[in-house]
Amino acid sequence: MKTRNAWLVVFIGVMMVGSSAWAQKLGYINSQKIVASYKEAQDTQERLNKINATWEEEGKALQKQFQEMGEQLESQSLLLSEERKREKQQELQTLYMKIQQFQAEKWGQGGEFYKKQEELMQPIFDKINQAIKKVAELQNFDYVFDTVAGNIVYASPRQVDLTEDVIKDLEKGLESSGTTRRTTGTRN
Repeated sequence: MKTRNAWLVVFIGVMMVGSSAWAQKLGYINSQKIVASYKEAQDTQERLNKINATWEEEGKALQKQFQEMGEQLESQSLLLSEERKREKQQELQTLYMKIQQFQAEKWGQGGEFYKKQEELMQPIFDKINQAIKKVAELQNFDYVFDTVAGNIVYASPRQVDLTEDVIKDLEKGLESSGTTRRTTGTRN
């Protein structure tokens, strides 16, 4: 009788743990789709692309100058004195180092592009996270996973995708704060 009661206690315990696990409400979002659909994120990405394009043009101009100096040195090498040839080679080497430094400053680890991207995108990510939290709390979700971050390898069709709800919530925020956004957008 004691073993039967022990098994009954274990069975009830397992059922309680199992039922509490089933009671949790899970949902997922697709952060890539949210960022791609969110107008403020699109505008910011466009701004970053323009900044990047400007720097790319500067880099191309430096590379063109380097190429032309190299061709000029090669074509004049027989006519130049050894001293003048060394000077030209040094100028070419200095320009090469300038190009390398420019690329590292703009796109290297911790470079200007990375910093600018962080500066401009972080407020947007904060808004998205607030919208995710709001939607999840309103719909009583215990967990919301991001399919893009690789936290889920399979999402059942029965799972709730909150992506559209988050996008709608973000769009509502744009409507209510539209005048604020416009005035801050013209500052820069």
